Amino acid sequence: MPDQKLEPSDALQLRQKALSRWDNEGGAGPRGPQASSMLGGVEADIPPLTNTELVQLRVRVIALENLMISILAEASDRQLELVREMASYISPREGFTHHPLTTHAATHMNNLVDRARHFQNRTPS
Repeated sequence: MPDQKLEPSDALQLRQKALSRWDNEGGAGPRGPQASSMLGGVEADIPPLTNTELVQLRVRVIALENLMISILAEASDRQLELVREMASYISPREGFTHHPLTTHAATHMNNLVDRARHFQNRTPS
């Protein structure tokens, strides 16, 4: 994709469109989270995760968090501000259910930025 400068209003609209998927692709709405997982209109027949799969998932999430912290440590102030804006956007909005996972996700995004700031402008020893 070629590098194009977007007008701030265009960038905001693209960001809001991407983040709005939370509301209609499984996120919390006015009546709470969607009742069941549906794939293509058919009830998903997915077996529960095993303990080994859950452990591996945790390991991967920890690795991804640390990768994000290292990337955010090199981010510009505007990029860090954008992460915080996105976190505030996914926080429960008026008329929507305050779903604990949504609230925790937004808080966690801000925590990642805070943790990344700790590693900014450090020279390797």
